[in-house]
Amino acid sequence: GKSCPMPRIVALMLLALFCGRARALVAPRASRVARAWPRTALRCASSSSQTEKSEEEKERLKAERDARKAAKQAAKEAKAAKKAAEAAAQAEPVLQKIGILDTALQEEQKCGDYDLVASQGITGREFVDLSSVSSAMDGQQIWIRARVQNVRAKGGSAFLVLRQGAFDTIQALFFKDKEDPEMSKRMLKYLGGLSAESVVDIYGTLKSAEVKSCSISDVELAVEQCFLVSAAEAILPFQQEDAARTAEEVEASQGTERPFPRIGQELRLDNRWLDVRVPANNAIMRLRSGVCRLYRESLYSHGFTEIQTPKLIGGESEGGSEVFRTDYFGKPACLAQSPQLYKQMAISADLNRVFEIGPVFRAEQSNSRRHLCEFTGLDLEMQINEHYSEVFPVIHSTFKRIFHGLEEQHAKEISIVREQYPTVPAVISDEPVVIHFKDGLEMLRDAGVEDVEEFGDLSNSQEQELGRLVKEKFNTDFFILDQYPSAVRPFYTMPNPEDPRYSNSYDMFIRGMEICSGAQRIHDPELLKKTILSKGLLVDTFADYIKSFEHGCCPHAGGGFGLERVVTLYLGLDNVRKSVMFPRDPSRLTP
Repeated sequence: GKSCPMPRIVALMLLALFCGRARALVAPRASRVARAWPRTALRCASSSSQTEKSEEEKERLKAERDARKAAKQAAKEAKAAKKAAEAAAQAEPVLQKIGILDTALQEEQKCGDYDLVASQGITGREFVDLSSVSSAMDGQQIWIRARVQNVRAKGGSAFLVLRQGAFDTIQALFFKDKEDPEMSKRMLKYLGGLSAESVVDIYGTLKSAEVKSCSISDVELAVEQCFLVSAAEAILPFQQEDAARTAEEVEASQGTERPFPRIGQELRLDNRWLDVRVPANNAIMRLRSGVCRLYRESLYSHGFTEIQTPKLIGGESEGGSEVFRTDYFGKPACLAQSPQLYKQMAISADLNRVFEIGPVFRAEQSNSRRHLCEFTGLDLEMQINEHYSEVFPVIHSTFKRIFHGLEEQHAKEISIVREQYPTVPAVISDEPVVIHFKDGLEMLRDAGVEDVEEFGDLSNSQEQELGRLVKEKFNTDFFILDQYPSAVRPFYTMPNPEDPRYSNSYDMFIRGMEICSGAQRIHDPELLKKTILSKGLLVDTFADYIKSFEHGCCPHAGGGFGLERVVTLYLGLDNVRKSVMFPRDPSRLTP
């Protein structure tokens, strides 16, 4: 080794060179690693910051989305509002209120809503009654005021059924006019928007046509102008066509795909003004009026005088307990159960024969189909010469006049009622059919009726059975049951002079239901006092009534009928409430 030192030196130099390069190689790497640590930390911090910002970003983005959505909705609403405004602007000529006297504007607009008709003046127009319209008027131009019963508007046509009153209907129609498309477009839109039961004035031309769906079947009305007088609500409690169906129709439809709605009695009575627009119910009200008129005419022809008696009276009415009591300036008072006591005072006043048509009040807690708390009484009283039966021919002839008069003068109304409420016409005999109470009981017993009381009143079912038996035997629905037991009659009833267990009293019936209670009245003041006491009443309560007989009074007799029962039974209706406009019973005080 000593002889050759150079290789050793070279080796050392190579080793030093290698170590230096290694340091050179390691140092930069360490430096890079050292420099990389801050960047890594920064990246971690940045990543954490980005995570936090992403939540904020989400909130920001959500807010932006909500804002864009709200803006979009606002734009949509603005567009809709603009469209509605444009539509309103286009419809403004139609919706403009038109004065009923502004005929020039009416001629220009052709259709629209009247301003309030408040008797501003007179146009001079002649409105036509639909009952007078026929095909003989073909080509005539007319004005009519009527209700819109229904409307069908589609495409370029509109068909309306117009109704006057409850009975008369006509078809009206309008077609798109190519010569005036804007006007016809407005007219079609206007007609299509009319609600059922609204009142309109329509001007148009009558044209011959076959229309089976209306009462006027040979002519229709081509509409030229239409103006709304009174608008009905778009949704009514019930439809007229549904309320006019028979009970059989409604029941038969149940279980089908399209059953007819049942319009109950309470709903009808709550909206009675709508219910009475139904043809049958409207006809009943007119027949009711006819009964009153015929009753008056008959009694006038028999020499009667119409009177009006007080309905507010002191104390008790006829001594009954079923009265409506009230206060009369600190004094007890009640509503009259009948005009009975005052009718008799009128006889004492030498009016001889009197009658009254007026309200009667009964505080009876009964909701039956035949009872009301307020009804209209048809009362009469007359002097008699020898026997109370003198009243029978007067009353019988009056009811013959009512029955026959209704058939002759109100055939249309009767027919309309029977379309919805089918029944067999009531029959009245030429002469009065008078049956003694005892004989009536015997007829019932012979027919197998049990629990017939000798000195009691008849039950409803017994009355109906007796009515059936009388109709079968005498062919009459109207009859008189005479000589009722005294125990079931009022204190003013004259007892039978031969058998005081019975009385000179009677009831009258139609179709087996009582319509009248009558009697000879006691005109002797002493006998009257005795009967008052026998009924457990106070004589002093009837002091004025008794005094009228103490001043002298002719023998007299009479009776009182319930108008609603007469109408109900004549027409064969199932409930007395159908025969009164606004019935009052224990559960109804409105409308």
